[in-house]
Amino acid sequence: MNARTAPHLHARPAKTIPAWALFAWPTVLWQAPPPGRLHFLHLGTRVTFSGEPLRSGQTIWGDPDGERAAGLAWDWIELAQGVVAMADPMAVVTNVRLLGPGGAVMSPVEAAPHLNDLVHGLPWQSEVQRALAEIRH
Repeated sequence: MNARTAPHLHARPAKTIPAWALFAWPTVLWQAPPPGRLHFLHLGTRVTFSGEPLRSGQTIWGDPDGERAAGLAWDWIELAQGVVAMADPMAVVTNVRLLGPGGAVMSPVEAAPHLNDLVHGLPWQSEVQRALAEIRH
């Protein structure tokens, strides 16, 4: 994948896509709040720390609908067995830049609530729990 092309998101890639790979995807500009027609696909979940009693990792999601693919990734942490949460709601990695009412690109602090709305609309906890179940066996 080069910096000018987004990956083909219709096929599920390997579970080892690192979150920082989103920085190589072309920037996508969206007016805030993001459009309601988004269809994000689970691209992979990594367990980066498998210690006891808590585990942590990253999950990455992509939306192939539109001119350019949009991606979101974030760190998660297992708070108790089967209970996972975003490790830092202010640290969503994305190639999306949100535009405010005046058309200027929002700062990360301004964009964070909108990105968190996107995250909370995804079934990401079940994908993380699936990844945790795989390493438990």
